[in-house]
Amino acid sequence: MNLFRSIYVYIKRKNRVYSKNKIVVVEKEQLKNTEFVIVADDCWGAAVYQWYGRSYNSPFAGVGIYGDCFIKLLSDFDEYMKKELKFVTETKYPQRPLNYPMALLGDVELHFTHYKTKEDAGTKWERRTQRMLEVTDKDNYFFKMSDVWGASEENYEAFHKLPFKNKVSYIPKNKKDHKLENQVGIVEPHKVYKTTVPNGVKLFKISFLYFDLTEWLLNKKVVRTRFKS
Repeated sequence: MNLFRSIYVYIKRKNRVYSKNKIVVVEKEQLKNTEFVIVADDCWGAAVYQWYGRSYNSPFAGVGIYGDCFIKLLSDFDEYMKKELKFVTETKYPQRPLNYPMALLGDVELHFTHYKTKEDAGTKWERRTQRMLEVTDKDNYFFKMSDVWGASEENYEAFHKLPFKNKVSYIPKNKKDHKLENQVGIVEPHKVYKTTVPNGVKLFKISFLYFDLTEWLLNKKVVRTRFKS
């Protein structure tokens, strides 16, 4: 990423932060009472709820899910959401130290990276799951995936083949598959991993440069903005 682009992104991101109150008022007015549920593989979804000042009606806020598990979950979503959460102390993915609560939903691992205790994680999971299930129209569900939690090329292909109407994925620009609709190629790298897109919150902060999130939630269309990679 060249210096000019880095400076441009920095200025645009800071301007959005400084102008947040004005921008949010406009975007909230556009959305009004539009109902939506965010199902994301990391804390990007929580950042969406926070931006619009919405209560979490998705249990996936603040939860990380590895690519294979995320595809497994989404491939039989309704059945998995009927399963009981079971907290465990061992993961099949050794990449991360378990310094946070982790649970199984059937055979799907859920990493509660933003929680300190399994009690808190479990209580909020149950409460937010109930809120989510009150939204019965899957056309009001919005699914997001990136490669921060190890999503493979096969995972991306499977994600975009899922029968859900509203799907968007993020991937480093040099790995983008142009055959996949609504896959967004990101130039900015993760500060630690370097080879993946930024983590959930930081990815959210630059998403507005790539597509119009409010338009997606309101009219279910991915309308590209400044960067169209």
